[in-house]
Amino acid sequence: MKLQIKIMQLAVIVAITGLLVTGCKKTQYDLKTTSDVNITGYLNTRLDSFSLFKEILDVTGTAAYLDAYGAYTCFVVTNAGVKRWMDSNGVPSIAAADVSTLKNLVRFHLLEDTINTSLFTDGKLKTATMYGQYLITGVNFVNGVASYTVNRQASIVQSNVRVGNGVIHVIDHMLTPAAKTIAQEIESDPNFSIFVQAMKETGFYEVLNRVETDTTKRWRTVIAESNKALADSGYNSYAALKAKYSQTGNPSNPKDSLNMYVAYHIINGLYFLGDIINYSAQLTLLPEEVITIRHQNQQVVLNEMEFNGVLEKGVTLIRPSSDNSATNGVWHSASGHTMAKFRKPQSLFWDVCTFPELMNQPAYFRRASLWFARPTATDRPIASMDWSWNANSAGIQYFYGGTGTPDIFNVNRDRLALHFGGPNRATWFEIKSPTLIKGRYKVWVCYIAQVGVVTNVFVNGLPMTRQVNFNEFMPAGTPEERESIGWKNYVTSNSPNRHNARLVGIVDIATTGTQTVRFEWVSGTGANSLQLDMIHFIPVDENQIVPRFATDGSMSYVP
Repeated sequence: MKLQIKIMQLAVIVAITGLLVTGCKKTQYDLKTTSDVNITGYLNTRLDSFSLFKEILDVTGTAAYLDAYGAYTCFVVTNAGVKRWMDSNGVPSIAAADVSTLKNLVRFHLLEDTINTSLFTDGKLKTATMYGQYLITGVNFVNGVASYTVNRQASIVQSNVRVGNGVIHVIDHMLTPAAKTIAQEIESDPNFSIFVQAMKETGFYEVLNRVETDTTKRWRTVIAESNKALADSGYNSYAALKAKYSQTGNPSNPKDSLNMYVAYHIINGLYFLGDIINYSAQLTLLPEEVITIRHQNQQVVLNEMEFNGVLEKGVTLIRPSSDNSATNGVWHSASGHTMAKFRKPQSLFWDVCTFPELMNQPAYFRRASLWFARPTATDRPIASMDWSWNANSAGIQYFYGGTGTPDIFNVNRDRLALHFGGPNRATWFEIKSPTLIKGRYKVWVCYIAQVGVVTNVFVNGLPMTRQVNFNEFMPAGTPEERESIGWKNYVTSNSPNRHNARLVGIVDIATTGTQTVRFEWVSGTGANSLQLDMIHFIPVDENQIVPRFATDGSMSYVP
């Protein structure tokens, strides 16, 4: 029996290796037997509906491991859907199709996660496909009937079919991965011809036409402006746009304003609409210049701000024509024209639990607790965080609290916790912030009081004037009295006085971008003793007491 199991395990590993040659993460397979039918078994019992998709799995050699161990989401295509793909691509039979193409299609229909429709959003799924690209979901209404759509290519006709190794969603069309770069995608749409010409003359077309082999450098996000958006601002041609911005006459010059205009519309990283709304600003390729972001009435609004008492209206990202996947990123369509402006310092209310390694795991992010293991000092489970490593601080804990737990009072009901305090626990901890606009800020550390650990705090290497005692509770008094001595209540919930915000000092941020906050141990020790909820950077001339935050993350301006 043991020999049979080992043979089965080896077969599974070989099959997966053959399918996932590139671009896939390691997966921990739960090697257990189950009486439930698995994905392949489900298809075998319904060949009248899925014989062609099952044949694709057979030809690509993936049917065996989808009948074994794992935890997957599989978008299974009906026979009619596969036949439509065959007809449109001139494929007479599955046996005659290019096997490499079929393998890529299988990868694009599989996710290494179990995602029910309850986790679908109007935008990107949190987990990438095994092909390495992301799927986007939405809702379509036909004759008053709503149905889920996937990648704007298919509709779900049956959802949430639970099987032994995951979940199946049945779709009516084959999903095809993006085959063009961002540059090629935008160029293929004649409605963006002016913007494309600007990309070419500034040299950014070449930048956006490359697919880096290093995935940490591959992804870009582009905010494209259509011919209509430009015409609404008086630019009816590329010549008009160039006459406005190209003061040197050489758009390829980085100091030329037309070059700056295009650079300002490009962001490093992969940000679908569902990602963008988690940030107040994003740094662009134009050095030290950011696009500010607001989420208003289900719309993503860029660069709306009040300046000298006058509200400058922003531009919205047009949902139906945004979230366009490409081989090297994603691009969005803006409703209007925008350019870099002078930016006043802007508050950053930073939930420290918003980082990609967590947000990309929908089964855990704001749903369940998760331990990020750090087996050795050289491991970095979270790219934006680092701490002194030893056997007792070999990871960091994400806590999420449901009803009946103390964490229900936390902002978004979650927190980060680290075993802190020497000599056998971490003695320092660093965390990198989202983009912060340069300026002068007061810095507040929002924590959950538990164990008596005292730390010094540094921002970009500069020591703050006040320590944080993580066992210290906020004193009584009015909001104004508390603020005068460096305290505030940052939550709206009826917390048992454990949620405290401590003013640690004032910092001058010299450069717009990511900032580094560091905690260094002074005294005390304890398990999960460094417990962080939020960090606030608030311009020195703005109200420090409000907003306060509810358990769902919403803001209240009642002191």
